Amino acid sequence: MIRIQVRDGLPYVTVTLHYRGQQMDLANVLLDTGSAGTLFAADQVLAVGLQYEANDLVQRIRGVGGAEFVFLKRLDHLSVGELQVSDFDIEIGAVDYGFAIDGIIGTDFLLQVGALIDLSRLEIHRASQ
Repeated sequence: MIRIQVRDGLPYVTVTLHYRGQQMDLANVLLDTGSAGTLFAADQVLAVGLQYEANDLVQRIRGVGGAEFVFLKRLDHLSVGELQVSDFDIEIGAVDYGFAIDGIIGTDFLLQVGALIDLSRLEIHRASQ
């Protein structure tokens, strides 16, 4: 079971990134079922070597807040508590939405882990089979 923290009316979780043998925890990640992809702020993930390289795919994403360019990276592992995926593609961009967040956990991750979000208990866990 993973606890959801609500701040300013928005749900946040802590995530753990594993990239090329390095690990980092980010505690200010928005849980967003309205986002198709999982996105992290470039200035936050630089500490584990997640930076733009010449062969990285760049794409434009759009959302309620507008559009931005992001580059794609594949993580060794991404986890929210016990919910974990391996070889998972993320987007990295400016994440400048007018409030401070480290990133967004999107529907791509939530579907892959079979997440069940229980807002009455402010918890996330794997859906029972």
